[in-house]
Amino acid sequence: MQYEKTRPRRAFLAALILLFTVLGSAGSFAISFPGIPAPPKLNVGSYALVDFATGETIAEFNADERAEPASITKIMTAYVAAEALASGAIALDDVTTVSEKAWRMEGSRMFIEVNKQITVDELLQGIVIQSGNDASVALAEHISGSEGVFASVMNQHAERLGMTDTSFANSTGLPDPATYSTARDLSKLAVAFIHDYPEEYKRFAEKEFTYAGIRQHNRNRLLARDPSVDGFKTGHTEAAGYCLVSSALRGDMRLVAVVMGAESDSARTEASQALLNYGFRFFESREIYAPGDTVATRKLWKGKQDSIDLTVAKPLFVTIPRGKYDAVVASAEIAETLQAPLEKHAAVGQLVLKLDDTVIANAPLVTANAVAAGSIFSRAVDEVMMMFE
Repeated sequence: MQYEKTRPRRAFLAALILLFTVLGSAGSFAISFPGIPAPPKLNVGSYALVDFATGETIAEFNADERAEPASITKIMTAYVAAEALASGAIALDDVTTVSEKAWRMEGSRMFIEVNKQITVDELLQGIVIQSGNDASVALAEHISGSEGVFASVMNQHAERLGMTDTSFANSTGLPDPATYSTARDLSKLAVAFIHDYPEEYKRFAEKEFTYAGIRQHNRNRLLARDPSVDGFKTGHTEAAGYCLVSSALRGDMRLVAVVMGAESDSARTEASQALLNYGFRFFESREIYAPGDTVATRKLWKGKQDSIDLTVAKPLFVTIPRGKYDAVVASAEIAETLQAPLEKHAAVGQLVLKLDDTVIANAPLVTANAVAAGSIFSRAVDEVMMMFE
């Protein structure tokens, strides 16, 4: 990677506002680079392939088209449960009594029995591995009192995560006009789950679970086929077709693939594998700067020191064509005059990353440390000196 020094800009604030406006939707549409082949053509209703580290969409097809998510809904069911566990609202060893409603659920089941007691941990296994509709309702009732209230909580989380084309009417994903999502929204949910609750995400890698003497296998066939795949969820109804959210980690790069509306179990598996292979073959995600890294050093006026180091507040990753890291150029747009006092992590500029003259990422530049104002005399001297700058 190259660093390109730039002069301070008088129009810095206006440029900064424009840059945020242009790049504020980064990750919403598939990135495109010269020389990279088009993604595979897949016979599915929609798909999205996303870089976990950056949130960038590497490939997409009908990614904003609403469709039934089927049992992929249970990713959100497990997400709500993970949040409740993290907050202390519930515990894995909590015991709940199975209601008649949960027991009577149709479709894929864990085979829990009415009025019998079961732990939260067992219910989560039944949801994640066995895709149990009965387990989903039982857990929803334990957390929120009723499935209806639980669905409201699901929708609150969806809104917070920016899932703007998603609605949940139940915890199972069984057909309902008020239950729908998109490939893009489901990729956001998958990324958030792995980021927010990595320990709970590990459940999705388990290949089988036995309850009441009945052993059931995880329906995600990629777990057995591709050792880099470590989780996520299948879904199927007649209307939804065959759906699969998958995630894989190869080296330092993690990808999330969402496939919806495939014609068969094998078709969704093949399509997901093709997307993952495409992403790993032609792209890489790289951390350009970490918090504390000195990105630039600039003159500081009226302070107890005459220069200040600038850094980034959050890790800055980019998604780029594989092998193109050395061609990435970083440049800094910084306010024309920096004056003390300055607090630590005060925003003073913008770091812009380009590849082949195309902006690929940006991040605020912040002060690496706080600097107090200098003495009255030194400030007076700097005031005069600034007039000649």
